[in-house]
Amino acid sequence: MRLFCYCLSLLFAVPVLAQTKIDSSRLLKDLRTLSADTFEGRKTGTRGNRMAQFYIIDRFKQIGLTPYHGTYEYAFYFQEGDKKTMGTNLYGYIPGKTDQVIVISAHYDHLGTGKPNADKDSIYNGADDNASGVAALLGMAAYFKKHPPRHTLIFAAFDGEEEGLQGSTAFLQQPPVPIAAIRQNINMDMIAHNDKNELYVCGTTPYPALKKYVDAVAANSKIKLIAGHDKPGTGSDNWTNQSDQGPFHQKKIPFLYFGVEDHPDYHQLTDEYTRINNVFYYQATKTILEVVEALDQDL
Repeated sequence: MRLFCYCLSLLFAVPVLAQTKIDSSRLLKDLRTLSADTFEGRKTGTRGNRMAQFYIIDRFKQIGLTPYHGTYEYAFYFQEGDKKTMGTNLYGYIPGKTDQVIVISAHYDHLGTGKPNADKDSIYNGADDNASGVAALLGMAAYFKKHPPRHTLIFAAFDGEEEGLQGSTAFLQQPPVPIAAIRQNINMDMIAHNDKNELYVCGTTPYPALKKYVDAVAANSKIKLIAGHDKPGTGSDNWTNQSDQGPFHQKKIPFLYFGVEDHPDYHQLTDEYTRINNVFYYQATKTILEVVEALDQDL
């Protein structure tokens, strides 16, 4: 009887396991690693930033993303006063059944180091901003590698966002595919830290055709997916150009930007792995993935 019950429990467990779209342990490991002190805050042009690049490239290889022109690394330069700085975008792709493209993006750079606080902490770890977006990007890439998409999906980890959206701007100045082939940008920036279980999605006001996809996923999500922060004339409350979706919007490429509202750890030394909301983060990543799936099948 016990053996029968055990076998029956396995039978019902299989569909549950099959429905797991994101490997939660891998997701949290990538977030924890990228926000570790080892990477020294990942500021563009620094040793810590370069170490983060190596980690992301290794993960791209493990997942099996296809590189363009035999490399995942694309250098660009920008001016900071009288100083010229080199940034490096990292991206690869999963081929689809069409040559139409969805770009899934997140920036991996952060603020580097500063003056030590009372706890002698001087590293801006940037766990939510934006190790969270990059780890989610990696989790989604692993899923779509096993579940081939209809559209070609480019997974782009941008550098230089904190320096004025430098990486995404450079990407669109020399894109790996024609601009006309890019149907959509999905950008993630700060998706792991919210005590109200709220994730915002910006982009449905300028691109109302996208609202039906967001609404359909929101109706069944375990988090509150709220459309907003994208109305003209609302000043800093309009996030349209405040992260790497901005340059896509300037090129008239539809976008959806996922992020939480600012919290006390935003751009502070306290934005560390221990401050994120693990369950919320997993559900946020899964929800964004489901929006991408819906767009991929219907665009």
